[in-house]
Amino acid sequence: MNRTTLDAAGIPTFAGIDDLDRAVRVAARTLARAGLAHAYGHCSARIDAGHFVVCAARPMGLIGVGERGTVVPIDAPLPDGVLGEVRLHQHIYRARPAIGAVARTMPPRTMSLSTLRRTPRALHGPGTYFAPGVPLWDDPQLIRSDEQAAAVIDTMGTNAAVVMRGNGAVVAADTLEAMVALTWYLEDAARVDLDVLALEATMPAAVLDPAECAARATRSGRIIERMWEYLSAGDPEVHT
Repeated sequence: MNRTTLDAAGIPTFAGIDDLDRAVRVAARTLARAGLAHAYGHCSARIDAGHFVVCAARPMGLIGVGERGTVVPIDAPLPDGVLGEVRLHQHIYRARPAIGAVARTMPPRTMSLSTLRRTPRALHGPGTYFAPGVPLWDDPQLIRSDEQAAAVIDTMGTNAAVVMRGNGAVVAADTLEAMVALTWYLEDAARVDLDVLALEATMPAAVLDPAECAARATRSGRIIERMWEYLSAGDPEVHT
């Protein structure tokens, strides 16, 4: 985590914030480029126990090089100009100290599946990272209060994701790279599930059992790093 100090006016400053802010911009554009967000969505990274930085309140794919995000306190009201659903990030960071990054996205196949009140099953490798199953927040309304946000995150529990019926998903992980990879995994699991649903009237799907999920949901072999490299390739700030 970054080291927090106070300036002469008593305002917190954060060592390494420029690098973290840049990384959040890269993650935001990467999520958009992968088709996981459109005009709506946001992502963030934890600074320390009391703060995180969220990307600019714009379509993530349009966030420019050097365009700064906003530092948000975890245990205080959202700063002016920060999108209302960023309170979801606050509740995750507050409840789960090991979480280092959060994304609120609109993955299209995950969204379609959710309108059936279904979330992706573990039918292939990417789906195993959400075992024993992605929780569903069964309400299509936008999250505009702390009470709603707390209820969504309570539904999420310790899972890497929660799907919101007809309203996208929230994914959390220990790092920005893992958060981006897991958001892609969630959508790929939904893609496979939707394909399989069309065939299940004649042949049941082979859902991976808990032991198979535990064995497959590995991070060895640079699983996360390679997905991050693949998805973020070509971003103008990825190597600056």
